[in-house]
Amino acid sequence: MPDPSLTVLALLALAALTAGYVDAVVGGGGLIQLPALLLGLPSAAPVEILATNKLASFAGTTVSSVTYYRRVRPDPRTFLPLMALAFAGSVAGALVASQIPRSAFDPIVLVALIVVGAYVVLKPDLGGETELRFSGRRHTSIAMLTGAIIGFYDGALGPGTGSFLVFALVGFMGYGFLEASAKARLANWATNLAALCVFIPQGAVLWHVALVMGAANVAGGYLGARTAVARGAGFVRGLFIVVVGAFVVRIGGGLVGLW
Repeated sequence: MPDPSLTVLALLALAALTAGYVDAVVGGGGLIQLPALLLGLPSAAPVEILATNKLASFAGTTVSSVTYYRRVRPDPRTFLPLMALAFAGSVAGALVASQIPRSAFDPIVLVALIVVGAYVVLKPDLGGETELRFSGRRHTSIAMLTGAIIGFYDGALGPGTGSFLVFALVGFMGYGFLEASAKARLANWATNLAALCVFIPQGAVLWHVALVMGAANVAGGYLGARTAVARGAGFVRGLFIVVVGAFVVRIGGGLVGLW
């Protein structure tokens, strides 16, 4: 693949900065970053796009995870099993990633986003505060199952993983949006690391692009995490709805040929 121009690299860095901010607050940064890579690197193989996206995202989730952990202090009895199974699921997903054609990306993500967005909009009190629906071993088991399923998706495709994690923790388990965002970032960090354990030995990462985007993603992730903690669950919920709605329009419009 030919090296991208400086203009393309600058635009990819801007996309990564925005993606890092959005991802740190509500997840879904990959829905900005992955399309940007697809547009900016049209001759790259799908697995190279996924691997480069993962490395940039890993840099951002590292910073946002540390920020959330220091300020929110999520319960390790939940986030550690969630991270462990998310890691395992992501390894499995990454192993099959090279078998997934580009044409499958958008329809899968679009359907999932419509379901998630509609559910959050129709339940305005959802995620205002933590009211756990399960306890003990059942709570841990559901967290582990959530991690495994969404981790597999993240390793295989990736875009929207953070949003799906936030939604699962809020909608199914009863967490408030802020605490769910903290746990989602930690789990997303694990899934990104797991996928890279598969992609890097394959030589799939486009390092010169990934390092530039990674630096921008770090800046966005730091700013996003601090904003979410300062503004609280209401801000996170509002941005979640806006982001999901924007992605539904963008992906849906692309599928029907509007742009």
